[in-house]
Amino acid sequence: MPRPKTIDRAAILGAALDVADADGVAAVSMHAVARRLAVTPMALYRHVANKADLLDGIVELLMAEIVQDVPAPGPAAGRDAWLDALVRTAGRARAVASRHPEAFTLLLSRPAASAAAREVRAHIHDLLRQAGVGGDHVERLERIVTTTVLGMAAGQASQRFAHHPPDMLDEDVRALATFVTAGIEPFRTP
Repeated sequence: MPRPKTIDRAAILGAALDVADADGVAAVSMHAVARRLAVTPMALYRHVANKADLLDGIVELLMAEIVQDVPAPGPAAGRDAWLDALVRTAGRARAVASRHPEAFTLLLSRPAASAAAREVRAHIHDLLRQAGVGGDHVERLERIVTTTVLGMAAGQASQRFAHHPPDMLDEDVRALATFVTAGIEPFRTP
């Protein structure tokens, strides 16, 4: 008798993302993911609780992909290294939105409470602190910056700006630097 296929949470979430990419978020279900992995739906329950857990897991994957390869600059980095890292993060969000347009909408509709989401928030918090933002303003500005970046990327995912040339959209991401710099100025500590 052949040995049962071994699966883990990472394989399940990867399959859920594949289903969302191929057939839309509405198609993500325990049965659809199990079919993609060639296992029974019951085999998934050791690793994910339900469909909501699958959807939250997709958010986790997308968030992790956004900050992948975008380290926060260290203390020895140049004066505007935080801004370069933020623009790279925004560019990564656009790239993720382009690769996963169907699944990307989950970032706007699901609570981002996973470890990966906390990592993204911590990354943005670090960048804002390096920019000189202090105190209670860091969390507020992180929400504003993150919402702006996700909104720009969602526009890409939905093809809202498909009639614009790609170099114009690239310039929009670079213009984000000017927008953010002006927006945080009143919140910088002397």
